[in-house]
Amino acid sequence: MKVVVLPGDGIGPEIVAEGRKVLEAVATRFDLKLEFEEALLGGIAIDETGTALPEDTLEKCRAADAVLLGAIGGPKWDTTDPHKPRPEQGLLGIRKGLGLYANIRPVKVFPALVGASTLKREVVEAVDLVVVRELTGGIYFGERARVDARAYDTCEYTTAEVERIARTAFEIAKGRRRLLHSVDKANVLETSRLWRETVVRVATHYPDVKLEHQLVDNTAMQLIRNPGQFDVIVTENLFGDILSDEAAMLVGSLGMLPSASLGEPGYPGLFEPIHGSAPDIAGEGIANPLATILSVAMMLRHSLGSPAGAESIEAAVEKVLADGLRTPDIMGTVGEWMGSRENLRAASTSEMGDAVVGALAAA
Repeated sequence: MKVVVLPGDGIGPEIVAEGRKVLEAVATRFDLKLEFEEALLGGIAIDETGTALPEDTLEKCRAADAVLLGAIGGPKWDTTDPHKPRPEQGLLGIRKGLGLYANIRPVKVFPALVGASTLKREVVEAVDLVVVRELTGGIYFGERARVDARAYDTCEYTTAEVERIARTAFEIAKGRRRLLHSVDKANVLETSRLWRETVVRVATHYPDVKLEHQLVDNTAMQLIRNPGQFDVIVTENLFGDILSDEAAMLVGSLGMLPSASLGEPGYPGLFEPIHGSAPDIAGEGIANPLATILSVAMMLRHSLGSPAGAESIEAAVEKVLADGLRTPDIMGTVGEWMGSRENLRAASTSEMGDAVVGALAAA
C-alpha cells in the first residue's frame, strides 16, 4: 500500500517524521507492506513551484492508498492579495481534488491529561465525542468578491451534499452511543433550514439513532458547560471549523487531536493533526507529535485496513501519557496528575515518538 507524505511547513516535517516512525513500527509488527512517497503542499510548494498545490502532488495523492499531512502555512506567506497564492489554497484544493467531504475529528480526554485542561475535572473527564464536519461546501467554496467598500462571501449547500455528510455522521453514531447532534443556525440562515430538513429525512433510515437539533451558538456554550452530553456532532464547514477547535481545547492542547478527511470510494483518505504549523516553535524540537501519531492510527483504521494496528497505537499513546511523559503543551498549568507534577517528565518531539514506538514493542 502506498502512503503519500506531505510534511508541509513549520513544525510539519518534525511531527510527520514521528508519525511515519510509528507507522513503520506498526507495519513491521503487523506485517503490512507500505511504500512511502513525499510531495509538496502549502508554503514550501509556493516557494518551489509557485503554487500551493502542484499538479504532481495531486496526482501522487490520487494514486495513493492514504495521505499523511503535517501542517501548512505561516507568516511568510500571509497575504490579502487575492492574486497571490496562499498555503490554505493547497489544503482546500487537495480536499476538493480528492473528493474529501467528511472531516472526522474525535475528541477524547486521556485520563492522564485531565489536569492539563483549563476546565474542571468533573467537566472534562467524561469527554468522548466526534465532530463530523462537512468539508467541501459552504462559505469556504462559495462565490466571493470585494467591490469598493463592499465585500461578500456566499454560503451554498445542495441537498445531496447534506445527505452524504449526514449519512456519514449517522453511521458513526450508530457504532457509538447512538446520539447525534445536528448543529445549524436554522433560525436565521436558509442554508441551515435546508440542512435541518435534509438531516431529518436521512434520520428516518436510522431509527436506532437519537437525533437532536441544536443552534450553533448554543452548541458553543454547551461544549464548555457540559461537553459530556455529546456523542457525535455533525455540522457544516464553517461551524465545524470553529466548533472542532473549541472542542479541542477540552483536552488541554490542540497537539493531542487527530483528524481524518474521507470521501468518495476509490479515493484515499487524508490524515492530519488539527493544529497549525506553529512557526514560532519550528525547529526547536518541542512540538507535540501525538496528534499526528493518533492520525496515523485513524489512517490504519479507515484506509489501510488494520484496526488492530490502530488500537495498538492508541494503547501505546495512553501508556506513554500514563507513564508521565509530556511535551510542553501538555505539561499542564494545574499540576494535577496523580496528585503531583513530580511524576511528569519533559520530552522532545523525537523522544515522544521514540516512547510510543517503545510502548508498541513492549505490548
